[in-house]
Amino acid sequence: MPSRNILSTSLAPLAEDAREIARTITAAHAERDDREARWPAETMAALSSARLTALLVPADLGGHGEGMLGLVAISEILAAESASAGLCYAMHCVGSAVIAAKATDYQREHYLQPIARGEHLTTLALSEPGSGAFFFYPEVTARRDGDTLEVTGTKSFVTNAAHADSYVISTLPFTGEGEEGQFNCLLLDRDLPGASWDEPWHGFGMRSNDSRTLHLDRVRLPAANLLGEPGDQLWYVFQVIAPYFLMAMAGTYLGVAQAAFDEARAHVGTRRYAHSGELLGAAPVVAHRLGEMWTELEATRQLIYSAARKGDAGHPDALSAIFACKAAAGDTAVRLANEAMTLCGGAGYRENGRLTRALRDARAAHVMAPTTDMLKTWVGRALIGLPLL
Repeated sequence: MPSRNILSTSLAPLAEDAREIARTITAAHAERDDREARWPAETMAALSSARLTALLVPADLGGHGEGMLGLVAISEILAAESASAGLCYAMHCVGSAVIAAKATDYQREHYLQPIARGEHLTTLALSEPGSGAFFFYPEVTARRDGDTLEVTGTKSFVTNAAHADSYVISTLPFTGEGEEGQFNCLLLDRDLPGASWDEPWHGFGMRSNDSRTLHLDRVRLPAANLLGEPGDQLWYVFQVIAPYFLMAMAGTYLGVAQAAFDEARAHVGTRRYAHSGELLGAAPVVAHRLGEMWTELEATRQLIYSAARKGDAGHPDALSAIFACKAAAGDTAVRLANEAMTLCGGAGYRENGRLTRALRDARAAHVMAPTTDMLKTWVGRALIGLPLL
């Protein structure tokens, strides 16, 4: 868990509120939410009530004005009890950051101020069935019709799908406008005519995030819902979406790794052999393996929190460090969940226990775009001065 001495004076009390919600509410519902693939309604309601959903909204609009460090810290705290709850919260926060990046007066009033009051939930809807890891190349079409935009296409794996009030979507350039390689970002409100949802997607892990496919059939929305300028989507992707999304996912999977470590430490630190009374953790090989787990966890945490601080400060090397964070967090979460399962033996290998959930949830890290391989490739290209794409 993030130690209090690495958090700012403004962030520390928000993290304490998140810990209390995670301990009393998230933990109480995590098993049922996962078993039933049930969206974490109680946790999200508590986060909204505590105005933690205003984390990334600018302070002059009533939000907390925090950055990547806050997003990492609170995502980690929530995900240690429920990775899905951490993901649902994180996707809302990333959507908030995207809206805030170049918000117009209209967007401040109709989206950011309600978010600041805890009355509005947003999320990202960027992935498409044919895009795979290349989520930043949309095929959804959009055309202008006076002061209205008409959007057609399909978005997949939309987190918070049936529960969000708005969605940040990407489209091809407006019909007859823009050049090859340019794309747009728009804000889509819920329940518009022509928008429909498939049934929830049921994954091996991350089962409680209400991920669905969204179909858009000539959906009309105000031209005022364009984010930034036409053609701005790649700017949003690499200056806002990728940094905040990757740090949010790094925090989430760091929380999963922490949960796995906690289970292993609790087991080997309390389990004794009946025939000898010896503590399981006293065996040199067990103590050694637990030490290795802690070392990897703490090294990953230091990487992630350092990158978050660099990102908030606008450090020139921040983006490469941020790319590395989700990859490192995913590797650590998978390894620690597997190692913890081995150390806990039969006690850990039970259906839908905390460790079982961690094992399943951790594996999603390598599947979720940008994938681990893609991120490591981007880091390598950046290190030798090559363009990412």
